[in-house]
Amino acid sequence: MSRVSGSPVWHPFTQHAIAPAPISVSRAEGVRLWSTDGRAIIDAISSWWVVTHGHCHPHIMAAIRDQADKLDQVIFAGFTHEPAERLARALIELTPSGLTRVFFSDSGSTAVEVALKMALGHFHNLGQKRTRILALEHAYHGDTVGTMAAGARGVFNAAYHPLLYDVTRIPFPVAGLEQATFDAIDDICRKGDVAALIIEPLILGAGGMLIYSATALAEMARIARHHGALVIADEVMTGWGRTGTLFACEQAGLTPDLLCTAKGLTGGAISLAATLASEEIFASHYSTDRTRTFFHSSSYTANPIACAAALANIEIWRDEPVMERIAALCELQQRHLATLGNNERFAKLRRIGTIAALDIEVSDGGYLAGIGPALQREALARDVLLRPLGNTVYVMPPYCISSDDLDQVYRALVDGEAAARDEVRP
Repeated sequence: MSRVSGSPVWHPFTQHAIAPAPISVSRAEGVRLWSTDGRAIIDAISSWWVVTHGHCHPHIMAAIRDQADKLDQVIFAGFTHEPAERLARALIELTPSGLTRVFFSDSGSTAVEVALKMALGHFHNLGQKRTRILALEHAYHGDTVGTMAAGARGVFNAAYHPLLYDVTRIPFPVAGLEQATFDAIDDICRKGDVAALIIEPLILGAGGMLIYSATALAEMARIARHHGALVIADEVMTGWGRTGTLFACEQAGLTPDLLCTAKGLTGGAISLAATLASEEIFASHYSTDRTRTFFHSSSYTANPIACAAALANIEIWRDEPVMERIAALCELQQRHLATLGNNERFAKLRRIGTIAALDIEVSDGGYLAGIGPALQREALARDVLLRPLGNTVYVMPPYCISSDDLDQVYRALVDGEAAARDEVRP
């Protein structure tokens, strides 16, 4: 039997042969993570985009403790509980009008997987041969097999290509060139076999923080629906205020047929996801014929503790000035981007809502650009957590970040980039 030296943990998106040892974190509060050796690190990426109000928000933590003393877990097939029922009704009230059913799962990937299965099941149960999925180029929708297939093909999933089904790609709606996207959707949908168009509304996350207009979002959805296809909004990252509104679809006046939410659903405290569906999609699965059942489950579907955390998150949205914090953060982000406008090392400075992004000018651009991990190391040396997407850097902090803390983030970005460039220069 082989022996493991050091930690046996296999970390996500980590090449252990070259990655530095992971930082051990003992506690967190607000925008900071405290390491076991006493460092206080500003979490400028909301710990992979999940933390909205700040780490360990007292109201969410209290809700988790309270629920843990009452009901920890129960099978959700044939049973229900108050936190799930209350949360489902609250989500229907908060999301765009027309979504009437809520299916709980565990993560963003599973929420999207559920939506894809619901879309295909809908047309199967109606007896219609619609099996094609449309997705934007550069899209990312998760790391399960179904969601990898819906995402862009590349280094993320090259090894798993034999498992992936065909998905039709449409051009990203670049500003001024949106018509190419609209024409592609129209041409493909005319074939009559498209089940759904899946989109990250307003901004593609892991695909490079690519931003497009609400007008383009509305028109893409309109064309797909004109041809009878469903629209799936992957709001896993974009929801819960990141783009400046509670959900990004609101800016396009769009009610999708299916909406996926996770990450900020619990304020980032604990994993929970939901897929909201229209009544029409629920009705196509509703039958005395058991073969029309929606065959999907997660063992921890609608975990009561996670649902309690999500309810506490919604109460924070209702009781605290969250939108005011978001507006202030938007202004601060824009101000910092403006100061970088004349820096020739940075290009394509952009922002939507609380998310700011830019590209570092290097010769080896892309996800595997050497500047990415080098900048991450340099920022951490300055007690700031950044995790560039190759040569694309983004700042996506919790909404409670102060002006002084955001100043520190951008100093770490600028100074860290200069040091990182020296490190990777041939």
